[in-house]
Amino acid sequence: MRDSFLGPFTIIKLIGKNAVEVKLTEEFSRKHPVCPVSLVKPYFQTKEGKFPSRKKNPTPPETVERQYLVRFKTQTADKDKWLAEDSIPDGNLHLRRFRASRRIEQSHQ
Repeated sequence: MRDSFLGPFTIIKLIGKNAVEVKLTEEFSRKHPVCPVSLVKPYFQTKEGKFPSRKKNPTPPETVERQYLVRFKTQTADKDKWLAEDSIPDGNLHLRRFRASRRIEQSHQ
């Protein structure tokens, strides 16, 4: 682990005298969960106000059903609506055309 002092991680078990297996979070799931004992440091929970410049964990983005901003031909921008694909008349057809045009634009860049 290059960033060896990230965490905290829960120690699952001691492997021999010189290594520990830790429970990794999802973001580190591709890392090897065993590390040398020399890299293990105790974790002490701190108060929020004690280190005001410390970066806080960002709030994960809210998962939203895929929606599209739709403007109908007879309407103006102030009447735009966020709609799910199945709520758009001929939505599947329009979205296929839109995605195809985006691919063409990107291939010309």
